[in-house]
Amino acid sequence: MMHEVGGDAWMTVVVGGKVLEAEGIYSFRLKAPNDEILPEFTAGSHIDVEVLPGLIRQYSLCNDPQQSNEYEIAVLLVEASRGGSKGMHQMEAGDSVRISVPRNNFKLTLTSGRSILVAGGIGVTPILAMAEELAAQSRPFDLHFCARSLGRAAFVKRLSEKSYAKSLNLYFDSDGSKIDLEAIARERGPDDHMYVCGPSGFMDYILGASERLGWSKDRLHKEYFSAPAAVTEESGAFNVKLASSGNVFQIPKDKTVVQVLAENGIEIPVSCEQGICGTCITRVLSGTIDHRDFILTDAEKQRNDQFTPCCSRANCQLLELDL
Repeated sequence: MMHEVGGDAWMTVVVGGKVLEAEGIYSFRLKAPNDEILPEFTAGSHIDVEVLPGLIRQYSLCNDPQQSNEYEIAVLLVEASRGGSKGMHQMEAGDSVRISVPRNNFKLTLTSGRSILVAGGIGVTPILAMAEELAAQSRPFDLHFCARSLGRAAFVKRLSEKSYAKSLNLYFDSDGSKIDLEAIARERGPDDHMYVCGPSGFMDYILGASERLGWSKDRLHKEYFSAPAAVTEESGAFNVKLASSGNVFQIPKDKTVVQVLAENGIEIPVSCEQGICGTCITRVLSGTIDHRDFILTDAEKQRNDQFTPCCSRANCQLLELDL
């Protein structure tokens, strides 16, 4: 059932069920063809899905991590979709699809403190799995779910029926209710951590406001579904050297490291190509990195020993890569 692609394990699963969870949002239950046990995952994990040949997208797992026979994802239909969400919404029960094994770049930090889970729209997917994991371990948490309206909020009925429903707080633009970040900050304990997922603008607001209210960056955890809109910084050409062969390749200002190496027969596994999934992270042996990803933490970037060649560049003439 499992095979290697680009150094990662992939498998073929079957869509066991498709449910309309909210306006424009379908959930998909993915099962092994013979109901085999699937690889374990932890809350915050995501999988790569080959929506169409050569078109790979990442989706967070939203079911209880204790479930071993299926993965559940939910997909919002995006009007400006490049094909990912439209392709997913065309899938039906019984269809086969290739997926990667789960990866986790959005892990829970399990401390004695409270976990503050903040979801915006479709960002509820990894947050839902986190709530399940925390509840199973009897750890304290609050779940704050913001959406445009009740009709556009997935999984509200499921959440309201859970044993931890008392921890759920709902906010809808349609009725003018808003999350009170100041109150959350006032009640913050010394070991509390906040986890935020949702549209880029929503996340930037929650994280920026929380920092101003005294949350330290190491207590704020995030996962982007798409790279935040930003002004593209100009960057000149630079070179990369492969440690294994000594070969040096010039990276022009209009191409990425991944693209140039691929043109020369050197493949690096990639998925999002936006610096949000971590698939292509590569070790750097020397040189100064111009980090442009949204996956590495500030501490990881400061170590200057790894980067995302799909989007990051160099602040020097030569980067030596562990390739």
